[in-house]
Amino acid sequence: MTHWFRSHWAEEDIWYYIEADDEGWVTRQIEFRGPDERPLAAASLAEWQTVFDSGEVRRYGAVYDRIAEQPVHEWEGHNPQPLTLDAFDQAWARARDSLDATSPPRVREFGA
Repeated sequence: MTHWFRSHWAEEDIWYYIEADDEGWVTRQIEFRGPDERPLAAASLAEWQTVFDSGEVRRYGAVYDRIAEQPVHEWEGHNPQPLTLDAFDQAWARARDSLDATSPPRVREFGA
């Protein structure tokens, strides 16, 4: 069963919006920073696997970043707040629209 939640990392003022499978592995991840909720990331595991196979990881990562590499139950210090699929999808669309609009001149080196 898929779960959706958000969690705030106060140290960096980042909201993480997470879609995770029943084993806790992240399938989609969104990050918003600051009071204006500027999108930093909107990555998908399925897309990541596709771009990895095609050799386009750097390009994808420069625009959408990447997802967490460990299941959510191993995260320390996060307080998950449940979300609905609809709320997650709205955040996903907003982040993707913003990141797509700033691509390709987004200056963020990835994977170096």
